[in-house]
Amino acid sequence: MSKYRTETDTLGPVEIPANALWGPQTERSRHNFQAGPLMPMPVIRALLQLKKAAARANVAADVLPAPKGQLITRAVDALLALPDEKLQKDFPLHVYQTGSGTQTNMNVNEVISHQAAKLNPDLPILPNDDVNHSQSSNDTFPTVMNITAAIAVNQLLQAVNQLCSVLYSKAVTYARVVKIGRTHLQDATPLTFGQEISGWVAMMEHDQIALKQLQPNLFYLAIGGTAVGTGLNADPNFGKIVAGRLSDVYQLPLSAKTNKFAALAAHSEISVVHGAIKTLAADLLKIANDIRFLASGPRAGYGELRIPANEPGSSIMPGKVNPTQAEALTMAAVRVMGNDTTITVAASQGNFELNVYKPVIISTFLESADLLTKTVTSFTEKLAAGLTIHAPHMRALVDHSLMLVTALAPHIGYEKSAAIAQLAEQENLDLKAAAIKSGDVTAAQFDKWVDPLKMTRALAGAVSSA
Repeated sequence: MSKYRTETDTLGPVEIPANALWGPQTERSRHNFQAGPLMPMPVIRALLQLKKAAARANVAADVLPAPKGQLITRAVDALLALPDEKLQKDFPLHVYQTGSGTQTNMNVNEVISHQAAKLNPDLPILPNDDVNHSQSSNDTFPTVMNITAAIAVNQLLQAVNQLCSVLYSKAVTYARVVKIGRTHLQDATPLTFGQEISGWVAMMEHDQIALKQLQPNLFYLAIGGTAVGTGLNADPNFGKIVAGRLSDVYQLPLSAKTNKFAALAAHSEISVVHGAIKTLAADLLKIANDIRFLASGPRAGYGELRIPANEPGSSIMPGKVNPTQAEALTMAAVRVMGNDTTITVAASQGNFELNVYKPVIISTFLESADLLTKTVTSFTEKLAAGLTIHAPHMRALVDHSLMLVTALAPHIGYEKSAAIAQLAEQENLDLKAAAIKSGDVTAAQFDKWVDPLKMTRALAGAVSSA
């Protein structure tokens, strides 16, 4: 048996691997574009769902025979039932291809056509005339861009919410544990560790609110616009019906009620949502850095926190433990920041009626969301959940701090308080001894005025994340 079969498209005959479900346009693209990652599987699966919804909409509009619509549906269901690793083999095209995603759209059309032939060889299903009926790559691809982006946002929100929950429980646990604050990398007045954590939680909660507010921009779909936004060759209700069916599939309030010319020519909604993801990445970078620096040591660093020992930290230094989960999260965060530049520039390149950077926009968006979802989940499970404090060291740093002198300022003034701090530093005294030596404060006054827990203004047993 030959290893190849020959099929013909508008440019002529093409040899295709005998067992492949794809057709000539996929085969041409497979050889013409070989750089970069493969088209993400969420995009492929969303296109399959779209083709199923389109077949049903075309049958409803009486522009596709019901038997053909039913066979397309069966073919899509058979493909969707496959796990990613098996489905991937018939979708070999790369992200760096035509900027409209046309070749991936045709890859999906051809695979459905051949899968349908396996199910019923007596009823031919044509890739363009049947599977792609009432559609253009120019409206199908941006439709699945928005759908996959919206799903990815939901997954990311779930991961961040779990991290917030874990850290909030730590904030409650350590609500009255006093530690030294730091500003400008220098000692500052005390706060509780619960208060410090509450700041981290509030940052992420604000990021979640921003993402939830912006996500609905992704719910408006290009489907029904066909080639340039006019809807040529599609029933006027086609987009509405498809969006309705996809809403049921994904349990999202999707709508085709949008300006199709903008939907094809621009991807502002993806750009703005990714901007919120970038902001989240920046906050996660700060939080992960704070934790790994506060856990630095164990004897020559800040040493206030203890993090789980997940694996040996060095190939040469026995017993070393490194903050690897924080390192992974921070690397993911800086990647997302770079990705935001890619998306911003790509989204700006909508020339006339079509943006032709679509594959790189959605691939980059999904990479960012997936990176943060997975690294945040791992950070939550393998670091945050096991985070503990080195209480004696925290207490010693507070007791030794010169910035407790701030509590004296309302009673003896800024200048005299500064002189006490300088005296303590110059003569290596503790603050109380320096205060008494100055003659401006008695021992009783010092004990009354300098209470680190009171200085934090912490509420007993209560921590607010807002």
